[in-house]
Amino acid sequence: QVQLQESGPGLVKPSQTLSLTCTVSGGSITGNYYYWMWIRQPPGKGLEWMGAILGSGSTYYTPSLKSRTSISRDTSKNRFTLQLRSVTPEDTAVYYCANGMDWGQGTQVTVSS
Repeated sequence: QVQLQESGPGLVKPSQTLSLTCTVSGGSITGNYYYWMWIRQPPGKGLEWMGAILGSGSTYYTPSLKSRTSISRDTSKNRFTLQLRSVTPEDTAVYYCANGMDWGQGTQVTVSS
């Protein structure tokens, strides 16, 4: 079974860059079977798909966040990273990494000065 674990700071100041890492075990992020995704859920709202990186290294982003989002990977450590630039309090959410079948437990990120 594939396991995913998010890590990163729980508090980010407005205008800074949010960086989260998802470490994967039980499966290779370079395989072609999965999309490796970032999804978030703001308080009181539904899930929002942010973007994904494929086994090939290709990336896809939701249009509303594309200008501020980057997803990259470190294949030597079997992990992938989300960067969200110029954050505002509206980016406060629980952030999840997933592969379409398996999910991490999620990590709370608060944007506040």
